[in-house]
Amino acid sequence: MELNYKLEKFEGPLDLLLSLISKNKIDIADIPIALLCDQYMDYINKAEELDMELSSDFLYMASELMLIKSRMLLPRDEENDEDPREALAAALLEYQRAKSASEQLKVMFGEYGGRMVKETDEIAPDKTYVADHESALLYKAFIKVMNEVRVSDEDAKKNFEPLIRRRTVSVVSIVENLAKRLRGGRKVSLGSFFRRAQDRLELVSMFLAMLELLKSGHLTLNEEAENADGVIDAASDVTVSLAEDADIEDMTKIVNYQ
Repeated sequence: MELNYKLEKFEGPLDLLLSLISKNKIDIADIPIALLCDQYMDYINKAEELDMELSSDFLYMASELMLIKSRMLLPRDEENDEDPREALAAALLEYQRAKSASEQLKVMFGEYGGRMVKETDEIAPDKTYVADHESALLYKAFIKVMNEVRVSDEDAKKNFEPLIRRRTVSVVSIVENLAKRLRGGRKVSLGSFFRRAQDRLELVSMFLAMLELLKSGHLTLNEEAENADGVIDAASDVTVSLAEDADIEDMTKIVNYQ
């Protein structure tokens, strides 16, 4: 059988052997070494006839194949003696896996190789309209006052009817009252502000008003004191005051609740 090969198709002797195995549909685990050796040597001879330069790896593999072929001709105990083809089969399997992975990487490189990924920018906290305090301070003050203004289930049921008939406390009215207390650069403790609530409904309205004013930049939080253990009591150690450029007359205009 005449074989026509181009050397540039093979990156090395293992590449050539895999090509021969594929063409002959050979099982790598059970290589007919005589057939494979004859076809390999036929390729080497034709390459020399065409004055094609072969690397020493091709010649070394030729000698290895001849050695394996000769060892296969010798009598041996198949149960106890090592198969002379075992090392070659292992090398071919490893090369086959590497070649398959190379093809997959080539496809991935073609798809993703030209892309550039921008690293995530670290965005600094926006302190334009809020003081340099943790938002948890306001939450702690609210929870503390909520625990102080406890209403039992029985009281809630008893007062349900009057509540639905009672005039709703608007956020606007709360803002107006707070604006009066802050005139003249005065400060108001968070604790004293929330303790004015007569019930949960008013307390929620006060909380919404405070959030809206802090968000709009009309108010700032001030840390007045710090305990020995470094823990800040939001209800007693934190106050609110008008922001430096805040217009007290416009405070109610930014609140849309009725």
